[in-house]
Amino acid sequence: MTNQHRTVTVARDSEGLMTATNARGGVLPMGSAVDGDTRFSPVELLLAAIAGCTAMDVAAITTKRAEPTHFEVVIDGNKIRDDFGGNRLVDLAVTFKIAFPEGSKGDAARQVLPKAVSQSHDRLCTVSRTVQLGGPIATTVENP
Repeated sequence: MTNQHRTVTVARDSEGLMTATNARGGVLPMGSAVDGDTRFSPVELLLAAIAGCTAMDVAAITTKRAEPTHFEVVIDGNKIRDDFGGNRLVDLAVTFKIAFPEGSKGDAARQVLPKAVSQSHDRLCTVSRTVQLGGPIATTVENP
């Protein structure tokens, strides 16, 4: 098992608005999904991370054979309050909408597509595997 440490810092900007910053300096604004706010909510970012991770896996495998003419990954889920009073997502479903050009290269990409999706789901996509397998999340409070 390899350990490739990752860190993201989230800072409060103002009421309901936060900014995530990664170790490379990338920034991502997020919001509390209030009407009129177009920023992604943390739940939407989780969905985007699942779809984005598996999309990158599948693209890396299929585009070695042919460039897609259409490439879209849609993820849906329902946010619920469970019997213990906690919020969570259920019924997560990832749908791949991918088309390749006609010809032998497109045929090769179409042929490998189901296996690429399966490989991403079963072992490649860190995000969906982490969500699916679960695990503890440690929390601490520190004074700055």
